Amino acid sequence: MTLNLSHAWQALDDHAKTLSGQTLRSLFDADANRFPRLSLRVGDLMFDYSKQWLTDETLARLLDLAQAADVSGWRERMFIGAAINESEGRAVLHTALRRRDPHPIFVNGVNIIPEMLETRACMREFCESVRSGKWRGYGGEPIRTVVNLGIGGSDLGPRMLTEALGAIGHPTLTVKYVANLDGADIAPTLEALDPRTTLFIIASKTFTTIETLTNATTAREWLVAHVDPDGSKPNERQMALAKQFVAVTAAPETAIKFGIHPQMIFGFADWVGGRFSLWSAVGLPLALAIGMDGFERLLAGAADMDEHFRTAPPHANLPILMALIGIWNSSIRGAGAYALVPYSQSLRLLPDYLQQLEMESNGKSIGRDGQPLARPAAPVLWGNAGTNAQHAWFQLLHQGGRLLPVDFIAVAESDYPLRGHHEKLLANCFAQSEALAFGNPDAEPAYRRCPGNQPSSTFVLPRLDPYHLGMLIAAFEHKTLVQGVIWGINSFDQWGVELGKKLALRLLPAIEGSGTLPEGCDTSTAGLIEHCRALRERRL
Repeated sequence: MTLNLSHAWQALDDHAKTLSGQTLRSLFDADANRFPRLSLRVGDLMFDYSKQWLTDETLARLLDLAQAADVSGWRERMFIGAAINESEGRAVLHTALRRRDPHPIFVNGVNIIPEMLETRACMREFCESVRSGKWRGYGGEPIRTVVNLGIGGSDLGPRMLTEALGAIGHPTLTVKYVANLDGADIAPTLEALDPRTTLFIIASKTFTTIETLTNATTAREWLVAHVDPDGSKPNERQMALAKQFVAVTAAPETAIKFGIHPQMIFGFADWVGGRFSLWSAVGLPLALAIGMDGFERLLAGAADMDEHFRTAPPHANLPILMALIGIWNSSIRGAGAYALVPYSQSLRLLPDYLQQLEMESNGKSIGRDGQPLARPAAPVLWGNAGTNAQHAWFQLLHQGGRLLPVDFIAVAESDYPLRGHHEKLLANCFAQSEALAFGNPDAEPAYRRCPGNQPSSTFVLPRLDPYHLGMLIAAFEHKTLVQGVIWGINSFDQWGVELGKKLALRLLPAIEGSGTLPEGCDTSTAGLIEHCRALRERRL
């Protein structure tokens, strides 16, 4: 950490002490213009942060912190394709995936734009063929169900947006997602499918992900069992696999070895990080659900947020403000968690998606310099759709005595406009932020009191459409980068995840019964394995 950055942190610590007697109610009472000053509009997307416990001086000191950390320099290096993922020596260029102009971007001396545009054109051709009914399964019938087999970044983004945009989905094409290694995920999915009309997409960057490949193998066996139950029709079996299995991967040779036809592979580069891969061919199931025109509107919204992030001054820059407010709450004020509550059932999976984006990116305690961080980084993110969350855990927010900031997301127009529903939904959203901020601290008896002073921000989207969701997701992506830069960590690797995968492969032979316990296995792990093996053997 540089000396200037240390000074910036200390200035914020000192400033927080001077605000200790202030409440959100007193801040609003002292400033009639607080809402218009502390809210920001980017196109039709609004960000209201007036209910955050901060002042103009707070923002000025936070902006000093961003300047000391060289946020602008890191931002520019990301956009031009520098290898800012230093531990893996890779560029971080998910922003290039939503570019609309053909201006070249070079990675290792190669212009990446032509291949990206070619992949997008192939996606369009395939989507139009499947959605129109021209693409047929092995029995000559049109595809009616698409099943995406992926996990993490190859699942969460497309799954979340397929549900979020369900109101504009294809009327006769259903898109499903299977991610969990547990057979309870894929088995009931397959039971409800018609093998003649089902298309599988295997989404795996390396095409070695154990969860995805296990599910893909099960799906392949299921299809083959229907096409060629006695093994006497190898040609029909190959035709079915060629027509009804697609791969999205950065390892095409491995996909071909699995049995995927070479012309059924949609590629993407290794500089596309998993949790930032939605904008690549990983978005194919979403494009099938909403059409390629809709997918490109999603890209356009993200591209416009990229331009805003790159050019807007820091004090009026949405992702920078989001990041700084989060750092103020977590690293200065000590909030170890925050809640994200979309008041939209269609957005109920958004917290799941953002959990991976933020916690896998910034859930680290060692900096880029290899030294322990001076302050904790990413807070725990959790959430659920309002109004369901109100009847589950909002009690803790109002009276639990913990600092728990909230991000609310509201949508001005309903995607399913039933009379009497949406107005009540918005009323609940805005009432909850009001109650958290101001409470009823004078209520009697004491157990009725809600102290208030719980900070929140509110995003308002005009409607749930691809363009504005693209803007919103890109804003959270850039927030994650800014926070990682300020905390001094690499937001684009995930060595903790890699360790768990490695250890699982080490234990697998012993659990399967085909090998002994690995050398050095601890007594707890060994005992758990032996207990499960004994229970399974007893059942057999």
